[in-house]
Amino acid sequence: MLENVKIVLVNTSDCRNMGSAARAMKTMGLKNLVLVDPIEMPNGQAQALAAGATDVLANATVVSTLEEAIFDCGLVVGTSARSRTLPWPMLEPRSCGEKMVQEGKQYPVALVFGRESSGLTNEELQLCHYHVAIPANPEYSSLNLAMAVQTLSYEVRMNYLEDLEKSRGQNGSEETVSETASEEGEEQYPLVEETERFYQHFEKSLQGTGFIVPKHPGMIMTKVRRLFNRARPDGKELKMLRGILASIDKTVATAKKD
Repeated sequence: MLENVKIVLVNTSDCRNMGSAARAMKTMGLKNLVLVDPIEMPNGQAQALAAGATDVLANATVVSTLEEAIFDCGLVVGTSARSRTLPWPMLEPRSCGEKMVQEGKQYPVALVFGRESSGLTNEELQLCHYHVAIPANPEYSSLNLAMAVQTLSYEVRMNYLEDLEKSRGQNGSEETVSETASEEGEEQYPLVEETERFYQHFEKSLQGTGFIVPKHPGMIMTKVRRLFNRARPDGKELKMLRGILASIDKTVATAKKD
């Protein structure tokens, strides 16, 4: 299950932080590192700080955009240390670890970390289902990138070990974990790729009805994203919503012909 957990670093400016993050990951049993548009690629300094985790660094996937990094994920949690204009569904680190473990049995999941100086942009955070903030000392809440990766990776591992112990107690062997996951995953949440197609369809339909004016879209789609991220429709529900949108599109097209 831990192989399904992606640690995504966006636009990292110091390659040494990549090495330290790789080391933090490996100590918690994670090895799926994704680098989004890094300012500099990992070099000897990064390898030195990775210590015994150079394999995690060497096998890191490099992509250009966050969308590329998370397109196959069913759950995406973005780290945010500052309050935003538009509140988003929030998780505590412990419940974040629990969600990662439970949903990571079914499909890839991602923990997304932003730039060292400014974190994730509002647009990037809107691609996430949830946000998570580490409740550090408000008088001195300065956490570097590797510390944040270590803290949240620890929560994932602790929940993984607890879940594994429960499964062993109930079923008598470790092999049953994947079987249980298969049963639980019969009705899965849609992957990011599918959800993004839904949002594109939703926006196009609202433009067709005139509810959204393309030149002045305002915050409508941002609020729509927040609404559906909070509701988390599953795969069947998303298909139903797409069907509703298709029905609206057909009605609008017929009305325009008349």
